[in-house]
Amino acid sequence: MNIKELVYKNRSYRRYYQEVAVSLDTLKELVDLGRMSASAMNLQPLKYILSNDPARNAAIFSNIGWAAYLKDWGGPPEGERPAAYIIMMGDTEISKNVVWDHGIAAQSILLGTIERGLGGCMIATIRKSDLAKALNIGSRYEILLVIAIGKPKEQVMIDPLDRDGDVKYWRDSQSVHHVPKRLLQDIIIE
Repeated sequence: MNIKELVYKNRSYRRYYQEVAVSLDTLKELVDLGRMSASAMNLQPLKYILSNDPARNAAIFSNIGWAAYLKDWGGPPEGERPAAYIIMMGDTEISKNVVWDHGIAAQSILLGTIERGLGGCMIATIRKSDLAKALNIGSRYEILLVIAIGKPKEQVMIDPLDRDGDVKYWRDSQSVHHVPKRLLQDIIIE
């Protein structure tokens, strides 16, 4: 798969075949992609917690929010939840400000999921203090993102942004997830 195919297939997947396991080795390979990504001043302050354990996954799931635009949807039901998670944290003893490192690393990780026939979703709606308590995460670590990972169970369609400019994603009656995107000519200023 070339980079264009990886990027175009990399969507925020929110429903998965929960029974399809993701190995710890796969999670480590994905984190290695994040590790090799650019880091401001090369400080490399990111640290990770990996989970593919159902009990630990349940603790993570109960402390994150899903799809803010879908007001009547509380997240994937049991059986459609992620098989794994990567919790991305900043080590405040290395740097108090991770700048944009976590976004760059997360994108590398998510592109790696697509290459492996998986998918993921960056989640920033996190009850951080509750998650830190549930997983016994020390105070030196700032929780930045949770990346949900699994075999996608949903179809995501890219639609051109309507003239009204509404960027909200939505689901149709067949549960196809639609994501409006601006056209290329609308984002290049000449």
